[in-house]
Amino acid sequence: METNWVITGDGSRTLFNPMIGEHYHSKHGAFNESKHVFLESGLVHFLNINSSRQVSVLEVGFGTGLNFLLSADYCTQNNINLNYVGIEAFPLATDLVSKTGYQNYLSTELWECFLSVYPNAFDQHAQLNANCRLFIDKSKLSDFISNDQFDIIYFDAFAAIHQPEMWTTEALECVCRYLKPGGVFVTYAITGNLKRSMKALGFSIEKAPGAPGKREMLRAIKL
Repeated sequence: METNWVITGDGSRTLFNPMIGEHYHSKHGAFNESKHVFLESGLVHFLNINSSRQVSVLEVGFGTGLNFLLSADYCTQNNINLNYVGIEAFPLATDLVSKTGYQNYLSTELWECFLSVYPNAFDQHAQLNANCRLFIDKSKLSDFISNDQFDIIYFDAFAAIHQPEMWTTEALECVCRYLKPGGVFVTYAITGNLKRSMKALGFSIEKAPGAPGKREMLRAIKL
């Protein structure tokens, strides 16, 4: 995918995945989408409600690692312990991830630590620094198994038009079983089917303001 780099609306880079037929991030701004939808509307929202000094995140669709990096940078700066697990059936090579340009949005030390531990994070929990730990499970969502429960779910699968199987009630149930009561589920999308599925799974639904290019997004709390 070397030739599929795209400069998005805020100047940050993303990749076009020809197998899926979609970009990994919003063309309106990869950085702004990740920061708004997952960091601010997910992680920061949860921490503000719970006043916690530690947090666990499960991400569906680890992709280029942008959501993790912004979360890790925030937690490092605010001395919050972060346990992060990503699900990624088709991981990107380290040399490709190294060309994302994400070092422009976080500390040099964190960026270098991430690149050094990224290959090992598929085999074991990798410690980036005193605050942040990462594990990437190379499996499909339907095959994912964990003994852990998480505070937040970042649901960052490709859009339903390209990956409809990821947005069924059955698929959402597969991941939401790992969310603690009171935990936060966030995604960039919001549709009638998604809202009905989340309500059926025992969530309260909130229409939150969307990232640039989208009017609304979904945030849900597990009851």
